[in-house]
Amino acid sequence: MTDTSAFDGTAHDAAGEARFGDYVQLLKPRVMSLVVFTAAVGLLVAPVPVHPLVAFASILFIALGGGASGALNMWYDADIDAVMRRTQRRPVPAGRVGPQDALALGLALSGISVVMLGLAANWFAAAFLAFTIFFYAVVYTIWLKRSTPQNIVIGGAAGAFPPMIGWAVATGGISAESVLMFLLTFMWTPPHFWALALFMNDDYSRAGVPMLTVTHGRPATRRHILGYTLALAPVGPALAVSQIGGPIMLATTLVLNAAFVAGALRIRARSDATAAADHYAVEKRFFKLSLAYLFLHFAALLAEAALRPWGMGGW
Repeated sequence: MTDTSAFDGTAHDAAGEARFGDYVQLLKPRVMSLVVFTAAVGLLVAPVPVHPLVAFASILFIALGGGASGALNMWYDADIDAVMRRTQRRPVPAGRVGPQDALALGLALSGISVVMLGLAANWFAAAFLAFTIFFYAVVYTIWLKRSTPQNIVIGGAAGAFPPMIGWAVATGGISAESVLMFLLTFMWTPPHFWALALFMNDDYSRAGVPMLTVTHGRPATRRHILGYTLALAPVGPALAVSQIGGPIMLATTLVLNAAFVAGALRIRARSDATAAADHYAVEKRFFKLSLAYLFLHFAALLAEAALRPWGMGGW
């Protein structure tokens, strides 16, 4: 269990009462926005139409499930968040929200989101959401994150499930297309986070988180970034030639993959001294590119779905 003694009621009272915005921060709104977007794409590109009210309610409850995962993560990780510059101002380590309040919010939203998604859409999608919350909060946060440098590789599955959940809302099941959407995010996650770790390594080292940069060093991490980038490259084209793809998706993925592989090659060729000299400028650019990479892939799928009724999307 996480030691929360440093974040007791005294610290909370000293900082004053929590504001509404503090509880919103517990839900990790930036991460939630990715969950909402990819889940919505999964729902909208599915071949089965969904009533707009059902679609809206389903995305809302999937978002709440993502927020529940974030709150549970912040509850458990309060001790390591407190020593990392990137996270020390989060509500729990900063003392604005008590750890038990974060836990209660996470558990309550977990139950509400799963039950309501089952009632609004179907119980297969609800069970999938419940599994995703469990995977992020227990498998990744409690187990993998502090025990293995493969934490991001395996734990990345939690962030890759939302488009499959959206697809399940529409279809009640799983298909090759939804698995490919999962693989796009799953294979993207390691190079995305390892690029961040290259220039935030001191944070992870200080917190004792066994990121690959901490356990194997930056040179090995650069090799892994290239390897996973090359493994990721075929997934976009596979989606492009699937039933939910089309020429927009194909053009998008070819351009983005060329840029992403080129960025990974540049990172692979750098030394620690070179990277430190320019304050990891190349690594930071690659990290920003990775954000655009995922967003534009899913946006291209959405564009194909939007144009298909007009005879302009798809093959």
